[in-house]
Amino acid sequence: MRPLEFDPIWLSYISSLNEEILIKKLLISHDPDARLVESHMLLHTVENVIRFGTPSQELIISNFFQVSDFDPGSTSNDKISSTEVVGSQEPLAHTTCNISLQMLSRFSGGKDLHARSMMLFELLRNYRWGDKVVLVLTAFAKCYGELWLLRQLYSSNPLAKSVAILKGLSNDISKFKHQLKTLNLLAKAMIDVAKCIIKFEGLPLENVKLDDEMVAATKSQIYMAAYWVIRSALTCSSQITDLRALKPESLNSTIAAWELSSLVYRLSSRYSLLRRQVEACHQQIEKKIYQKLQNLFKETHVDNQGVLHMLLALNDDLPFRDCSKLMGVSELKNKIVILLISKPELLPSEELFFLVQQTYDHPYHLMIKGNYEIIWVPISSHGLTWTDAEQISFSFLSNSLPWYSLRKPHLLNSSVVNFIQTEFSYKGKPIMVVLDSQGKMTNSNALDMTFIWGARAYPFSVSRENELWEGENWSLQLLIDDIDPLLAKLIKEGRNVCIYGSKDLEWIGEFNGKMKEIQNAGMQLEMVYTGKKNPDEEIRSILLTANRNMHRNLLSFRKLHLFWIRLESMRRSRLRPAEKANTDHILEQVSEMLDFDDSQKGWALIGKGSSTDIIKLSGNKLREFLNKFPDWGEHVRLMGASRTAIETPLHAEPCGHTSVIPYTEESMEESVACEKCKHPLKKFIVYQ
Repeated sequence: MRPLEFDPIWLSYISSLNEEILIKKLLISHDPDARLVESHMLLHTVENVIRFGTPSQELIISNFFQVSDFDPGSTSNDKISSTEVVGSQEPLAHTTCNISLQMLSRFSGGKDLHARSMMLFELLRNYRWGDKVVLVLTAFAKCYGELWLLRQLYSSNPLAKSVAILKGLSNDISKFKHQLKTLNLLAKAMIDVAKCIIKFEGLPLENVKLDDEMVAATKSQIYMAAYWVIRSALTCSSQITDLRALKPESLNSTIAAWELSSLVYRLSSRYSLLRRQVEACHQQIEKKIYQKLQNLFKETHVDNQGVLHMLLALNDDLPFRDCSKLMGVSELKNKIVILLISKPELLPSEELFFLVQQTYDHPYHLMIKGNYEIIWVPISSHGLTWTDAEQISFSFLSNSLPWYSLRKPHLLNSSVVNFIQTEFSYKGKPIMVVLDSQGKMTNSNALDMTFIWGARAYPFSVSRENELWEGENWSLQLLIDDIDPLLAKLIKEGRNVCIYGSKDLEWIGEFNGKMKEIQNAGMQLEMVYTGKKNPDEEIRSILLTANRNMHRNLLSFRKLHLFWIRLESMRRSRLRPAEKANTDHILEQVSEMLDFDDSQKGWALIGKGSSTDIIKLSGNKLREFLNKFPDWGEHVRLMGASRTAIETPLHAEPCGHTSVIPYTEESMEESVACEKCKHPLKKFIVYQ
């Protein structure tokens, strides 16, 4: 093989051809239609082939597959097998096979690399520039990967050795180390240029106007860069073909390495110019998109389409998916849209389970189904670069959860990500941003109110949150609602319920013994163990013991998690309006419960139905309170009267005082204690 500069055909051609004429020829062969390729996914796989196929002096064959960052089961490798060309009836494998035949055929266009390059451009005339380049690199990677896979397994795998022998491959490549090193450098340079082209074509030029001269100059750079990537891929493929046979008479390793080096230099220069142009376009468009988003959220709109398009559909006309169904922003018209923004891992399993329960599994959901949609918008912790682990997590959850998700979250525009982080105050913890049917943001984070009230929080606005709190009182119903249907039913029926927590099994046994005495004295009382915040395996074991030996099972380990999640949500929700923080009774009570959990003391909360008369004690006060119950005699079943026993000692004898209370149905059920002697008052009805 002669070096490029000594090829008389090329010398005569280059002398009469300038860049402008070449660009015109390239544009003549360019006639894109609606075909789209998963370029990011394909290029990522090509990069893996180059990275893991390249030998290094430190890497020996026997431990090749133990490289720490190589994951043969990664999502990108799994998905490549099912990647197809959108808008084409020809499978991806068939397309790359045709390209491979063209690349490896020395008789296609003779030995003139330019003619062979132009034939590939003609073959790929219906694809975008980035897709052309990635498809050619895919075909090259197949050739490159096969060569190195066989060589790396040659001495350890009998099948690989037999196939290599049939292909005429030799295991002695010591004379070609410099050439192979340069080949790898060129492959990496081609990938860098391809990434740059894909980045430019991913810019939403239809939505944001850029300087015409800047765009024209960048496109000219892309045409030439695409040409030299494809030409370099042809050169690499030819040299790989020669390396397979290792024919000394037809292959001079030094000259071949020099030819590759000249292409590395040329492509690196092209890449440097192109990167600067693309980066300038990128920065300009980022500023304009951010400013446009800010203006959109300040303006009034007739619907939510413009806002949703700018946020989520800049790079994809069908940005959402529900398992296999694809949808565009038009299907969200006139609906309230909740953007569930999080990391690809979303939430811990218990919180995720609760969120699904509170939205799609909530009884109220059937009444409002179709009026709102949740769109999951995952954002990588690594900016715009997704790890394989994040991709696996997203793939699993997006196929499992009942709401819509972004179809290609890795294509989310960086200015949109920046806007979400800045304007929506997204800091990595999940938030639920609510947009009404006109695209106006009505709540910057509805996650807590969803945990508290579920679908009853519709339309999930701040005003609705305030309205719901105005209708709430500190009661067992507020604490338990929506966590467990049976427990909620018992509370609704007006049963006495004791919720308690501790991690001291001895204390729990003693406490349950005392409560058993009270139950035997005539009080109907349901016992509910809630453990502590962030329950661990120790709490799981205690829960099993308590439910098996001390009282019936009313809360499972998972629902125990939900109890504390809901309490935390209540505290955050009540803290949000800062002016209420010092006078808020519900906030005070919730905070005390969470503080109980932080201490090592046992605690208990005893109440009845929707009554606000709740006893909440811990430590020694709880023990003193339980010790007073025998003094109550027949009145022990009157739970409402027991609150006053906490505050002052019970007098030895009743004082004989009376109290007139306006009649209500609730007053007949509740007990009343004398303010002076603390004895329960007997009830009489007075008619006027």
